[in-house]
Amino acid sequence: MSARMIDGKELARKMREALRAKVETMKEAGNLPGLAVIIVGEDPASRVYVRNKEKASIDAGIHSEVISFPADATEAEVLAKIHELNRDEDIHGILVQLPLPKHFDARRVLDEIAEEKDVDGFHPGNVGALFLGQPKLQPCTPHGVMKMLEAENVPIRGKNAVIVGASNIVGKPMAIMLLHKGATVTICNSKTPDLGHHTRDADILVVAVGRAGIVTGDMVKEGAVVIDVGMNRLENGKLAGDVDYEGASQKASLITPVPGGVGPMTIAMLLENTVEAAERKAGVEKTV
Repeated sequence: MSARMIDGKELARKMREALRAKVETMKEAGNLPGLAVIIVGEDPASRVYVRNKEKASIDAGIHSEVISFPADATEAEVLAKIHELNRDEDIHGILVQLPLPKHFDARRVLDEIAEEKDVDGFHPGNVGALFLGQPKLQPCTPHGVMKMLEAENVPIRGKNAVIVGASNIVGKPMAIMLLHKGATVTICNSKTPDLGHHTRDADILVVAVGRAGIVTGDMVKEGAVVIDVGMNRLENGKLAGDVDYEGASQKASLITPVPGGVGPMTIAMLLENTVEAAERKAGVEKTV
């Protein structure tokens, strides 16, 4: 079997087009969505991510602000800016680019973002709502994965879903989303003994540990749907996922590439969350 590639870039483009039309309508009604991104330090990868988010926001017609702090900024300075943005009527979404410098308590910083402006979906209130099956603003990457599965008409109810990676950003919320859709879910991590024993049982396999090639072709079930969330920079400068694409694509039915798979969907879901937050503030029902 040779897998068909899930084109996250194209799906994200279609979503952004739909959002652009919606934003234009909202703008005419005086409800222009606004997104503020805070970045601390000069980490090159973080700078690239922020530029991509800013460009995508502007392309969708969303008001975008990037607030930069030097690496030696204090936590108090950043918290003061978050509190200011929480009160800003023109800002509907606030995002703090991770990772933060080591002298920051990242959890405390993220928790200070107003729940209704938490477009990353990391606030305890939004996490709790997701856990209870009453989602508000959802974590962007796992939500983007669910949109991909939906677009490809992948059956979830009754299927075995295996997630490699137990982070608060991807693995845990991914498990909850799949559970709510009726999957039988197993969560593994990089320390799980005989990882292949679990992955070979997966009808849906989501890999998000940040270790290039941790899942090889022989670890994939025939006909599985493989979602690679990993993004790793190799010594030769090329990008690679957590899954050996060449090997896995010989076994899977559907597979995401790296780059061009989950990454574009993460940004698309950030924009959707921003628009949804603006709609909620304006008292408009969500339609996307």
